[in-house]
Amino acid sequence: MKAFKYLCVILAIGIAAIVIGGFSGKVSAAPLKNKDVIELWPGVAPGSENSPAKYTVVERSKVAFLPDRAVTGITKPSLTVFLPEHSNGTSMIVAPGGAYSRIVLDKEAGEMAKWLNLLGVTVFVLQYRLPAEGHVNGADVPLEDGQRAIRVIRQNAREWGLSPNKIGILGCSAAGHLAASLGAEFNKKVYEHVDQADSLSARPDFMILMYPVVSMDEKYTHMESRNNLIGKNPTEDVIKANSPNLHITKDTPKTFIALANDDPAVPPENGVLYYMGLHEAGVEAELHVFKDGNHGFGIDRIQGLPGAEWPELCHKWMIRIGMLEK
Repeated sequence: MKAFKYLCVILAIGIAAIVIGGFSGKVSAAPLKNKDVIELWPGVAPGSENSPAKYTVVERSKVAFLPDRAVTGITKPSLTVFLPEHSNGTSMIVAPGGAYSRIVLDKEAGEMAKWLNLLGVTVFVLQYRLPAEGHVNGADVPLEDGQRAIRVIRQNAREWGLSPNKIGILGCSAAGHLAASLGAEFNKKVYEHVDQADSLSARPDFMILMYPVVSMDEKYTHMESRNNLIGKNPTEDVIKANSPNLHITKDTPKTFIALANDDPAVPPENGVLYYMGLHEAGVEAELHVFKDGNHGFGIDRIQGLPGAEWPELCHKWMIRIGMLEK
């Protein structure tokens, strides 16, 4: 009889733990598996309930064995996991660009993940919402998804064998704007908290900005990205509010910036302006402007040009700032 009562108590405790756990707000606590897809929000993201966007993947490549997929219509932002053979505990959110009108998956996601995995880095490719697809407060949704991604990884880091203090973000082109905004305004409240993850810091521990869009000033900006983010006739206040170089503080993370002097799409001044803001705020930063590289050069598609040196330079930088070991 005593044994039966003891068993009942154990069962009751177990059931209570399950019930409590069901309301704990944990997005994911299961072990990571390669190519796992982790949705950032419970269901459709807040503010996207009435978006007409339909998830679509388009293959744009005209070259065999060189894929070039573009994604649109995201209402359920997610992280796709790419696991290294031997994890060193460092993780990186990779945010591909696409002028805030699409997300380019291969050269700015797959290639980046392959390189980082070789360094022992666990990669989370971010599919974020696009601001002009009918979301409430569209200009904020990339930053909302960026903040949420950091928090979800930080919440689960130890259970995933990762360091909660070695979470970086790599943003390319328009997603460079997302990353630069996250680094400058990780504390900005852009959404109502939905669970325990949102009580955690959204600050990345380090950042890599590749040929980034930064300023919304018409003199420097990439107009397609600007139009998709803040519309064709923004006020001066809106322009300033969405130019992350104007919001850098001493708490902005250490940053590596790489771009090409011959970039025909995003003026090099964007990366330079962000570097200047970091320097003035006393934030450690490294800027590389290569003579040749064009725009959207990624890794595999820049071989033979000066810009092809950037992955090795970035690797050494990550070692110097303590995010990787030699």
